[in-house]
Amino acid sequence: MNKILEVENLVFKYEKESEVNQLNGVSFSVTRGEWVSIIGQNGSGKSTTARLIDGLFEEFKGTVKIDGEVLTADNVWQLRQKIGMVFQNPDNQFVGATVEDDVAFGMENQGIPREEMIQRVDEALAAVNMLDFKTREPARLSGGQKQRVAVAGIIALRPEIIILDESTSMLDPTGRAEIMRVIHEIKDRYHLTVLSITHDLDEAAGSDRILVMRAGEIIKEAAPSDLFATRENMVEMGLDMPFTSNLMNDLRASGFVLPERYLTEDELVDFLAKNLNK
Repeated sequence: MNKILEVENLVFKYEKESEVNQLNGVSFSVTRGEWVSIIGQNGSGKSTTARLIDGLFEEFKGTVKIDGEVLTADNVWQLRQKIGMVFQNPDNQFVGATVEDDVAFGMENQGIPREEMIQRVDEALAAVNMLDFKTREPARLSGGQKQRVAVAGIIALRPEIIILDESTSMLDPTGRAEIMRVIHEIKDRYHLTVLSITHDLDEAAGSDRILVMRAGEIIKEAAPSDLFATRENMVEMGLDMPFTSNLMNDLRASGFVLPERYLTEDELVDFLAKNLNK
């Protein structure tokens, strides 16, 4: 398999004198084109792991390999160009006076020629359905629109990996679902690899694979269908069940015959639509 990201035995603490590690030997890999979600309770080390991968923290033990190359202080700026990170609050990423200025900002720093930059801005905004807003001030956009612009600014840089760091947590359910739909489309269109840091289990259910973190360690790695199969496993890991799992349990209690395996929201809707019409 072609591994684009390899994390080996990461150990990290925020204060050198502290006896408590934020990460305790975190190891995992991500295959090119894969969508991997990291879930866990607050303080489990999810976002810390993402920031180490993006080179935002320097003092750590262990190894981060991006596209086969070990991340070091000497090559961090070069390797960071392979990664685009979308944060929780899009306002923290805005620097331009208009939407198009903001999307162009990162490319200006990379010295992209102006004609190519203009083309990439339009392509990126079109990909997130925000082309009609390119002359607007970012501050006047809705939360979902701001997050779309933040995503556009990342994909305009043509990274190979996108890291979503709780990037939908400030949106309402409709806005969250729309952003995830857009990112799934962009992933397929540009053949991207996605690493999603999230507490939203329904969002994580759309992943290829899920890593569960607790107290700075990865305690479980599984496909969503396996991870969400039983309530006992989730409770044992200190997690809630996804909405779809709870709904399936309620439907079974009401007499509906459903598959024993976990179904995503779309799969459950399709199953009910087909069987209720019989």
